[in-house]
Amino acid sequence: MSDIYPNQLTDGHNERQLALQSLFRTLEDHSEGTVIVDEQCKIVWINARYADRFGFKDPANAIGKAVEEVIPNSQLREVLRTGQPILLDLMETAERTLVVTRLPLKDQQGQLIGAIGFALFDEIQSLAPLVAKFSSLQKELAVAHESLAQARRAKYSFAHFIGECDSVRELKRQASRAAQRDAPILLLGETGTGKEVLAHAIHAASPRAHKPLVTLNMAAIPETLLEAELFGATAGAYTGADKKGRIGKFQLAHGGTLFLDEIGDMPPALQVKLLRVLQDKEFEALGSNQVQRVDVRIIAATSAPLTRLIQEGQFRADLFYRLNVLTIELPPLRARQSDLGLLADAILKKLAASGLGQHRLAPSAIALLSQYPWPGNVRELHNILERSLMLSDRAVLQAEDLRPLLYPAASPSPNPVPLNLNHNDAMLAFEQQLISDALKSCAGHIPSTAAKLGIARATLYKKIASFKMSPAN
Repeated sequence: MSDIYPNQLTDGHNERQLALQSLFRTLEDHSEGTVIVDEQCKIVWINARYADRFGFKDPANAIGKAVEEVIPNSQLREVLRTGQPILLDLMETAERTLVVTRLPLKDQQGQLIGAIGFALFDEIQSLAPLVAKFSSLQKELAVAHESLAQARRAKYSFAHFIGECDSVRELKRQASRAAQRDAPILLLGETGTGKEVLAHAIHAASPRAHKPLVTLNMAAIPETLLEAELFGATAGAYTGADKKGRIGKFQLAHGGTLFLDEIGDMPPALQVKLLRVLQDKEFEALGSNQVQRVDVRIIAATSAPLTRLIQEGQFRADLFYRLNVLTIELPPLRARQSDLGLLADAILKKLAASGLGQHRLAPSAIALLSQYPWPGNVRELHNILERSLMLSDRAVLQAEDLRPLLYPAASPSPNPVPLNLNHNDAMLAFEQQLISDALKSCAGHIPSTAAKLGIARATLYKKIASFKMSPAN
């Protein structure tokens, strides 16, 4: 039986109709199959070659049937649903894979009246280079997504927060309970007490654990770039902005947790925007008027005295109250001396795994460490032990291996602190002397000094300014 062509494609009375007719016949002649459906997705025309491929010797027997009854994997119904073409696709049949194109059909008023599909050819080998390239890109994209997902997962659990003293046990109990809630968490504690480890552990134990954990240190980002880092930016929003725009940390953390370290260093203007996110769950990217909604759990941390910053007008009281829903205070290392041995052992094992060899501490070394006030807390302990391993050849570290690092040659013994000072003033005096000694030993070189102290450069600059010091001191 000869092929049946639709009347409306053969009734051409003008150049456009003739061109359409010619185009249709060219595609039909050079394709493996052609099918047309009406707005109900029922076949109104199919050529003999295509009908025969699906078991219909007479194409007239396929007319009026739903297209899926004839062509099981057809996507013409999707074209009718969306009104959009599917220009190039692969369709599986019982015998082989076909390369197909699907187009919507509209009348002169633009109303959708049906759809047409062309099986261009069945030699998929012709597309082998394209298919191979596409497959390779898919694999690369999958690897990139997995790598990014790994980078945004929690690196630590509660087991990584070493300690068995009563204060640490209570700390873990509070953090475990807080992890199950969705309210903001504020972590307070001196530099180096483990706030980042605890933030990771809280996320890992929360219902959001399978979602991203994104971190941002306020003190480590220049103020001019901080808004774009947090909320993203449109293309050309500021000088040097990415031409494609910038995705902010809030967008990256959607559905998960955003850890804002050193929240006390957040500029007042950004505090207002953060407050809006906490209250309304929405924000606007830099340079945009479009409101974006976001589902993010905030964990904030600071070593700064927020109540004093509020009194000085540097931190908003309303933001503090929004963050201060669940507050956890981390004890300094000097307040948990009984954990010093456990912490030192854990650090030495970690350093051994990095290639520095197996070491342990002699009783004299532990005794010396116990006498030190640890203004830099666990981070400073890690720094001291790592440096001692690099300088000593002994497997068992003695007190004499640690003393020069704890009390540099410029001040071989701890500087006496006046007894009439309260604890906070005494610690400030000790910290000032520590920074001064570190600056001298590093010849005023800020990056080296910051690395030696285990703090960010921005933090060191602020401390130098607060103590009215200079790098040359």
